Amino acid sequence: MKPIKILAPAFILLCITIASAAIVKAQQKSNPGFAVVELFTSEGCSSCPPADQLVAKVEKENEQNHIYILSYHVDYWDRLGWKDRFSDADYTKRQNRYANWLKLESIYTPQIVVNGRTEFVGSNENALRKAISAGWQQTAVDNLVLKGSIVNNQLSISYQLYGPIKNSDLAVALVQKSAQTKVGGGENSGRTLSHVQIVRKLVVEPVNANSGTISIVLPPDYNENKWELIGFVQNETNGAIQSAAESVLTSY
Repeated sequence: MKPIKILAPAFILLCITIASAAIVKAQQKSNPGFAVVELFTSEGCSSCPPADQLVAKVEKENEQNHIYILSYHVDYWDRLGWKDRFSDADYTKRQNRYANWLKLESIYTPQIVVNGRTEFVGSNENALRKAISAGWQQTAVDNLVLKGSIVNNQLSISYQLYGPIKNSDLAVALVQKSAQTKVGGGENSGRTLSHVQIVRKLVVEPVNANSGTISIVLPPDYNENKWELIGFVQNETNGAIQSAAESVLTSY
């Protein structure tokens, strides 16, 4: 007779825990919702580094989930002692557009907007997690597919939309995954700041067809392994984001 093996209760509990974790992870992956997290920040703002750290933390925790983080470095801090090398007036214009959509009296940093619907101080972790959870319960209105290819320093982006496109914009962001800066002036003088998901180029166009192409000239410091493409469809009337997608970039 073969000996009967008796499993220790602790081992059984461990197996149950592992199985439960796997089920939860599978449920997260199959969730139809998504969260587009847009952070408005600046290297010249002393209250911004905690927000940068928070989105980095959330990104690391949710590598397998439908979360798209975009960090826009606005330019209105540049005149106050430090010129942010990632800043762009277009990102300030985008933040002002959100102020109109969300009926805000002013813009500020750090600010986070999730799915174009909810805004709050960028370092508010509880508000961010709540907004992301709400986004994961939201069903995408449009399904978006992106493909980016690079030829002779030119990025060609083809897109396909499945669903209604009336009153919609397509926003496509070329994103640098990470960077560090040693700040030499302003409120963060002497600090080395770390950033993730830095928007380096942003194109927003009205959607007139369910498919098409967009072209972007690559920055001189582009590195294929450290950049990605994120796109989303947004209601041009109220700013609500209806779907999102990302794509790696392939050189030819």
